[in-house]
Amino acid sequence: MSAKKETLGKTVGIVVAVCLACSIVVSSSAVGLRSLQQSNAALDKKTNILSAAGLIEMASNKKEIQEVFASRVEEKFIDLATGQYVDKPSEDFDMYKAAKDPDFMVRVEGSNVGFQRRSSVANVYHVKDEAGEIARIILPVHGSGLWDLMYGFLALDNDGQTIRELIYYQHKETPGLGAEIQNPAWQDKWDGKKIFGVDGSVEIAVKKGVKAGDVYAVDALSGATLTSNGVQNTLQYWAGENGFGTYLKNQSWKS
Repeated sequence: MSAKKETLGKTVGIVVAVCLACSIVVSSSAVGLRSLQQSNAALDKKTNILSAAGLIEMASNKKEIQEVFASRVEEKFIDLATGQYVDKPSEDFDMYKAAKDPDFMVRVEGSNVGFQRRSSVANVYHVKDEAGEIARIILPVHGSGLWDLMYGFLALDNDGQTIRELIYYQHKETPGLGAEIQNPAWQDKWDGKKIFGVDGSVEIAVKKGVKAGDVYAVDALSGATLTSNGVQNTLQYWAGENGFGTYLKNQSWKS
């Protein structure tokens, strides 16, 4: 009798009901976890900024990360065209999301940096020493790697010229090859390198066979030519006149 009661309509109905129930559970979970995900993303961002600032050793837990960030790091906003500070555009402003907003979108042309548009306004971070003086400037940078865009933070001394850290926190590069951009040994090679040459042009490069004492170059990653080129293209763009170049040369943080 039970076999005769099984029909295609009942089977489909059960499948639809199960799918509907699962979708409700998944949707509810996504909505319920959204605030937690946003909180974790904000914490991760602060952690990476503190790493670039050289302050991460002062914070061993979430509370300390929040406290150190609040006391030693100040977020500012600049107009990339003028290099001058501007008011925060909105409470939840994000330069990467703003790249899609017609009010902020700037087309990127004639560049091999890997993206076609950017925001006209960008975040920068002032890192203060114990005396409250600005010790480092941290710039968010991104550009193409082998597989996709790579996102990082570039930390400079307050001379706007000397690199202290280049921290990549998001990428899809190949483990053991391009992913070595996160290897501490390679990251350490950036400390003390210079961005601008004596004529003010962007000179920093990533290449093979860097000679001892060359302050304008870092050794390319072995077996990861396209990733290495991507890092160089990223820095060339963001340190140039279409990126943070005007801001760095104005040195507005000293005025």
